[in-house]
Amino acid sequence: MTIFALGINHRTASLDIREKVAFAPEQTAEAIQHLCDYAGIEEVAILSTCNRTEIYGIGNEPEQALGWMADYHRITLPELHPCHYLYRDTDAVRHIMKVACGLDSMVLGEPQILGQLKSCYAVAREAGKVSTQLNLLFQQAFAIAKRVRTETAIGQNPVSVAYAAVSLSQQIFSDLRDVRALLIGAGETVELVARHLREKGVKEIMVANRTLSRAQDLALQFGAQAILLSEIPDFLPRADMVISSTASQLPILGKGAVESALKQRKHKPMFMVDIAVPRDIEPEVAKLQDVYLYTVDDLQAVIEENIRSRQSAASKAEQIIEEGVNAWQNQLRGLDVVETIRAFRSSAEQVRDQELDKAIALLRKGQAPEQVLKTLARNITNKLMHVPTTRLKQAGEAGRTEQLSLAHDLFGLDKSDSEPK
Repeated sequence: MTIFALGINHRTASLDIREKVAFAPEQTAEAIQHLCDYAGIEEVAILSTCNRTEIYGIGNEPEQALGWMADYHRITLPELHPCHYLYRDTDAVRHIMKVACGLDSMVLGEPQILGQLKSCYAVAREAGKVSTQLNLLFQQAFAIAKRVRTETAIGQNPVSVAYAAVSLSQQIFSDLRDVRALLIGAGETVELVARHLREKGVKEIMVANRTLSRAQDLALQFGAQAILLSEIPDFLPRADMVISSTASQLPILGKGAVESALKQRKHKPMFMVDIAVPRDIEPEVAKLQDVYLYTVDDLQAVIEENIRSRQSAASKAEQIIEEGVNAWQNQLRGLDVVETIRAFRSSAEQVRDQELDKAIALLRKGQAPEQVLKTLARNITNKLMHVPTTRLKQAGEAGRTEQLSLAHDLFGLDKSDSEPK
């Protein structure tokens, strides 16, 4: 069985492709089961974010996962083939650890990806598709990510996608204290956007979400107004800035709604950032004259200005990841011996049980307990030693001294005890 990581990301695929293969949270558990049935993969987890869709699994033919992805999302394999990557074994482990640490993110060292990876792991476990090997890998990846956060400065300067969106808005608006912002969604990214906007002193924040209670929770934190998605057309004309990040599979904002809002604003310009994948705002909105619409890919230039300070920390993080890969290999080798230990223990317990039954039978016949115990101890010792001593004699006669040395080490023997007196 091969451990693998297969996927596409912001470096290999355009936003058009990424949104086609994105998985909504409610789809993931079903998709995991479907993939296992399709490709015969034993363990699997699926990570889907605005910048990547990746499959982590244990299987003999990982290439089949790409065909499954194409079939599942009803797109052609030739569309996916040029922009996918496939890592195996140690390379796959290294890649997953880089993802966990944020070293493979658009925003170098961004912390949100670790939470997303933990969610991906939890969903796969809930679906019963994480067992020994994948569990070991995820736990090691989480531990390494924690070390990178603790031992390096990778996360000191804020350069998240949320921060980049707010930074971009400052290039459009000279003073955010005069700006009204409409945030669509109520997840972690929107919460970060709200926090950054509040720190910049934005005049007003409105939070729109499918579930009003979640929008109200967020609004309470930042002194904002909570509304439902269905109320967006009523509040959109008030918004100078719109930042959207939901898990919707269909656009939230269409060209018509924005056009109507612009008329009510007397064509006062509107700044919009669509962080979601698939996109929340129809691409046609960008064609409107008074709209400045940016997608998650457009934030790259803003982000690059802020990541230079993280480069040295990234080098240190790479070293920690290599230590994590080595630790994972050691743990995996440890798993290989588990079955041998179990077999050895089972054999020893079988000898014990057989001799114990004989001893109990002798006691019931009235034999002296002291003699029965001596016989029990002698028989157990002789039977446990029979095969090893036979093998050692054969090794000695054949001149296989390395096996003799291994026996000394395995049984913790003092070599002087075996030397002729």
